[in-house]
Amino acid sequence: MTAAPALILFGHGARDPEWVQPLRAVRDLVAAAHPDSRVELAFLEFMSPDLPTRVAELVSAGVTQVTVLPMFIAQGGHLKRELPEMLVALRAAHPGLNVELMPAIGTTDRVIAAMAAQAADYLS
Repeated sequence: MTAAPALILFGHGARDPEWVQPLRAVRDLVAAAHPDSRVELAFLEFMSPDLPTRVAELVSAGVTQVTVLPMFIAQGGHLKRELPEMLVALRAAHPGLNVELMPAIGTTDRVIAAMAAQAADYLS
């Protein structure tokens, strides 16, 4: 039996340990809404685990489908260059793994609308 698909919320990472709290909150909400799926965090730098480590853990657990969701506001250099290179290496290291990359969460219509609504609240 194949393990359920996994979602990796991929963040930049920071030296300040409090930086990760909103990502943990998102992870917990998504995981609660989808108890049969794995919802995990991984980071580009400064924090653990990094993406290759997290993917290796999931593959060891039998996961064959991973969706990577960059928790970035915009599609900058890390997402245009470094992340695609990482995914090429991950696919080579785990040939049976299907990895799907989503656009930066901050570029989606729903997130843009939510940010605009929150910003507009400060004008009231």
